[in-house]
Amino acid sequence: MAFARGAEKIILVPSVDLAREIKSSGKAHLSMGEVHGIRPEGFDFGNSPWELSSANVRGKTLVHSTMAGTVGVNSATKADCIYVGSLVLAQATVKALLRDNPALVTLVAMGDGGKYRTDEDEQCALYMRNLLEGRQPDREAVRSLVMAGGQSKKYDDKSQPQYHPKDRSIALEVDSSPFAVKVGREDGFLVSRPVYL
Repeated sequence: MAFARGAEKIILVPSVDLAREIKSSGKAHLSMGEVHGIRPEGFDFGNSPWELSSANVRGKTLVHSTMAGTVGVNSATKADCIYVGSLVLAQATVKALLRDNPALVTLVAMGDGGKYRTDEDEQCALYMRNLLEGRQPDREAVRSLVMAGGQSKKYDDKSQPQYHPKDRSIALEVDSSPFAVKVGREDGFLVSRPVYL
């Protein structure tokens, strides 16, 4: 959502403390992320696309820390090329991968905290694999599988307000992004930027 709102780049870091350090040093204007789904103290945004959907981030650098995605990206130390993925980014990411034509593509479903499998991440990886292999899966079937999964229920749980129901809706806008998100190394950090195709 940050790139859809005009963010210039996002620095991906594996810890909240490093994100705070980067922001306080002036290398990032804003911070976003989560620990167990909750926005860390002092962060500008949580990990909510709905929250970012009205944010003024145009031209800004953000620093992002999560318990799964940003940790996973930072763990991919031997990867020649990294794209971040989601159901929203799936088609654009696959187009970028097919254009790049790497010898090997590894799809990693990070799940919850990088420890527990989740339906959304698993279905996203399967969906993208099918696209890479030249098939067009049924988007509505993918949405239904994710909606039926256990993780989906947290968005209806009023005791967990960090999971806004609109986050789920936005996350299930399959193939809606006109860009992929590629990760590269800049000034010693992993930085993501949109790649328009």
